[in-house]
Parts: sequence; C-alpha cells; structure tokens
Amino acid sequence: MLMRLRRWLPAAALTIAALAAAAPAGAATPAKGFEQFTGCPSPAEDPTISICINSRIKTGFFKLGTRFVGIQNPMTLTGGVNEQLGGFRAGPGGGLRGVKQPVPGGLVGITGLDFLVDLLSVSQLQVFALPELVGQPVIGEGITLPLRVRLVNPLLGNNCYVGSAANPIRLEMIEGTTNPPPPNKPISGRAPDFVQDPETGILSFSNGLFVDNSFAAPGASGCVLNLLGLLGVDANALVNLQSGIPAAAGRNETQQEIDIELAGIESVYP
Repeated sequence: MLMRLRRWLPAAALTIAALAAAAPAGAATPAKGFEQFTGCPSPAEDPTISICINSRIKTGFFKLGTRFVGIQNPMTLTGGVNEQLGGFRAGPGGGLRGVKQPVPGGLVGITGLDFLVDLLSVSQLQVFALPELVGQPVIGEGITLPLRVRLVNPLLGNNCYVGSAANPIRLEMIEGTTNPPPPNKPISGRAPDFVQDPETGILSFSNGLFVDNSFAAPGASGCVLNLLGLLGVDANALVNLQSGIPAAAGRNETQQEIDIELAGIESVYP
C-alpha cells in the first residue's frame, strides 16, 4: 500500500493468515472490535478476499490547477484484498466514503461572477468538493486512486464534475519522494508508525503522509448555472478558467495524512 509499508506486508500477511486459519467462518457482520472493517466483503460475498483494509484520510489537501481544497472532514476507504495484496474489492458500506470538503471562494471563486454576492444567500454561495471513486484502487508500492470530484452547489446542477470514469484524476500517492514533471519540484511523504494489537492482531500503520504531484487534472464537465430564470447555462468554461484546469501533470498536487488498518478476513467475520 505504500513504499515502506510494503516491506512489512509479507510478515503482516503471514500473521494475518495464521489468525485466519485459527478462526471459523461465520456471519457477514464484523465481529466486535472489527466494526471499522464494515464494507470488507465477507467470504460468502467474495471468497478471494483474505485481508480486510480500513484507511482513514485524516487531513491534507488537493491542488487542482490553481484551485486549493483542504481536506477538513476525514474520509475512509474500506474493502479487502487477496493474499497477494491485490484485487481490491468493496462490499456494501465499503469503498471510498467521500465527505464534502468546502471549496474556498465558493460559487464566486469558481465562476468569477462577483455580482453573485449581491444576489444569493450564504448557503447558495457555498460550494463543496466531493471525491468519488471511478475505478479500481490499487494497493502496492503506493496508493492509487482513480477519482472524479463533484462540485456540489444548488445552482450548478447535479452533474458538475472535475474528472470522469473515462478521464479520471489518477492519484498515485507514495510516502517516498516524488519525481514530477516541471514546474513542480520533488516533495516527500512520511513513513507511517507501525504497531500490532496483541489481542486482535490488527496491524495499524498510523500518521503516514502520502503525496503525489505528478498527476494531471481534467477540465470540468456537466456544470450548468441555473440563475435568474436561466436554466442550464453552460458553466464549464467559467469553472475551468477560474480553476486553471485542465492542468497538465506537474501543475497539481495532493498531500494526505492517512491511517491504515489490516485484519485477517476470518478475524473480521468469525
């Protein structure tokens, strides 16, 4: 899941496998003490899953083009992988549980229409960024997340996105040092702290910092402005202009502080 975490995972997998072999198969509700793994497929849902994963994105930021959005509200990514730590799957309640993050400047900031301040209420001016998975996460030498970001505002319509399934924001975050194209310069993450719970066997990797400043940011799509009796006025060009997108690789950045927990499937579902 990360560069240095990868060094621990073979031993971690053996520990988890031993715990799994000692426990019987059972119901599809996580056991007490393993509730955080809800969304990891049970053996009945997916017999290929051996290890459950719960990742919590605690804080950080996205910079897409010239637009900066802080991660103020924690988000979680929950699912399971096979014995080779591949084939990520998520059941009901799993996947990326994205949470709306406030966009600085709101509707005025992303459209450049200053006169909106005199026409709209505070709630109408607020814009939130909501990350959504649009592909398969990859757990390996880093954390790969294919995303789109929905811009949430009552006047922008229900389908205002940056990125799509066909053209995602593809984050490939590492806790080492990046090698981005210019004008970005290399940045470094931070290796997590490792501990194993002696009672549950849960493996915890805490306070890791994962970074990527080599990805491209697509332009906006589906954004409309419903204002003053005008319905569905195309706002993609406004969003793109004010946010500096589409932005080529080397002009974007994310840094995310993440906690990760791993547990054997038979421990989660005894």
